[in-house]
Amino acid sequence: MNVLIVKGNNRPASESVSSKMFETFLNAIKDHKHLNVSVYDVFAEDMPYIGQDLFSALGKLAKNEPLTELEQRILTAKQKAKAAFSKADIIVFAFPLWNLTIPAKLQTFIDYIWEAGYTFKYDENGKLVQLMADKKVILLNARGGIYSTPETAPMDMSVNYMRNVFGGMFGMEIIAEVIIEGHNANPDRAEEMIAEGLQRVTEAAKKLELQLA
Repeated sequence: MNVLIVKGNNRPASESVSSKMFETFLNAIKDHKHLNVSVYDVFAEDMPYIGQDLFSALGKLAKNEPLTELEQRILTAKQKAKAAFSKADIIVFAFPLWNLTIPAKLQTFIDYIWEAGYTFKYDENGKLVQLMADKKVILLNARGGIYSTPETAPMDMSVNYMRNVFGGMFGMEIIAEVIIEGHNANPDRAEEMIAEGLQRVTEAAKKLELQLA
C-alpha cells in the first residue's frame, strides 16, 4: 500500500501545530512493513504558480514548439505532482488554515492534479464523473480559531475546500479527518487541546495500520 503524505506547511513543528501533526503521523507509520510511505513537501518543491505560462506550454507541446525555461519548469513540476499522486493509494494532507484558506503552495499542488480526463471528467450529458474513486484521503488540519460552530463553519475555506475537491470532485473516500482548533483563541488550554489532537492523529495512523495488518 502506497501512502503519500503531503506536507502543507514549512514552519517548524516547534511553532506550527499542523507541522506537529505531520511529524506525528509520519513517525507513527513510517516503519510499518505493509506501507510504502513517501513525502511531498510543497514548500521544498519547485512549483511555479499556474497561469498563462502553463497554458502557453501546453499549446506549444501540441505544436511541438520549443518551451521557455519557465514553461518547462511548470510542466515538469505538474508532472511530478501527478506522478506522486497517481502512485499513491492513500494521500494524507497535513495543512494549516491560513487567512481562512489553505497555503498557496498547497493550492498549487491541487491545481497541478486538477485536470479534466485525469482526476475528473464530464460525460456526454454534462454530468460530472469522478475518476479517483479508488483512492482514499486523510485530512489533518490545524486552525488557531474555532471554525466548527454554525456561525463560523461557513468561513472555513480550508477543510471545506479539501472535502469538496477530493471527496466531491475527485470521488475519493475521506477515511479520517483530524482537526485541532481553538488553541490560539484559548491559550490557557492550548497545550491540552494540542496534545489531545495529536493523540487523535496517532489513532488515525494506527487505525490505518490495523486495516492493513
